[in-house]
Amino acid sequence: MEIRVLRYFLTVVREESITKASEVLHITQPTLSRQLAQMEEDIGVKLFDRGTRKIKLTNEGILLRRRAEEILQLVDKTEKELVEQEEQVEGKISIGCGEIAAVQLLPKIIESFRQKYPRVTFDIFTATADLVKEQMDKGLLDIGLLLEPVDMEKYDFIRLNIREKWVVLMRSDDPLSKKETVTAKDLSVLPLILPRRMNVQSELASWFGNYYEKLNIVFTSNLSTNSAIMVNGGLAYSLVIEGAVPFWDQSKVTFRPLDPPLTATSVLAWKRGQPFSLATTKFIKHIQCFLGIDKP
Repeated sequence: MEIRVLRYFLTVVREESITKASEVLHITQPTLSRQLAQMEEDIGVKLFDRGTRKIKLTNEGILLRRRAEEILQLVDKTEKELVEQEEQVEGKISIGCGEIAAVQLLPKIIESFRQKYPRVTFDIFTATADLVKEQMDKGLLDIGLLLEPVDMEKYDFIRLNIREKWVVLMRSDDPLSKKETVTAKDLSVLPLILPRRMNVQSELASWFGNYYEKLNIVFTSNLSTNSAIMVNGGLAYSLVIEGAVPFWDQSKVTFRPLDPPLTATSVLAWKRGQPFSLATTKFIKHIQCFLGIDKP
């Protein structure tokens, strides 16, 4: 016996008419009649006397009405308690992320999560993937948004369907800005700022090929924002992820893509086997549902 059909039954009893009940329930009269007939068949008793103008209940129907009211009252109470329990979820969720394009996913994920759990707050920690992983391993961060390549052996993760593009950052008035793209040969004679992460440097070394050994690397930097200050000061050109650029003042610094293009992927990750708070556990589930990895 389905809860939905019990609600249909009580609506018919209240309206004393299948026609009126079907209008209240916004279903067709034949559909409602079939549902009630099927319920009578399933139970094996007659619930209605249909010989009069108004629907009247048999003795069995009267008993079912009483029990149905009790059942639905309990169902409604339980649903309300569950909703209230959900609303009471609270706490702080800490997320570590780099300056990458994939960060633009976070506002939508967080907003939809806080509609369900408004008492949950967030702490955003900005750093390289290596430092974010270190903080996750210490239990200081719950979730990391990491730029690959990164060793994921100890983590559960979702690889995001976003391609992170490498670009060259330069002053807006630099002659190189007149080019549509920048090659390894163009950069081989210029002072450069490279990312501090060694595994990322290895990716760039592969892109530079034979030019890599001759590069004039003036700085390494763990975050793009400070390297942009060095670029604006005319000290060097910086290789950065394009996702870090959109909110900078491009009247001072601009960028050009690499030729051939160099891209990377990013992942949302959390440490495997880590005991999380209820808020974080629900947030991980929410991320999976939001990204279509799991169903709610």
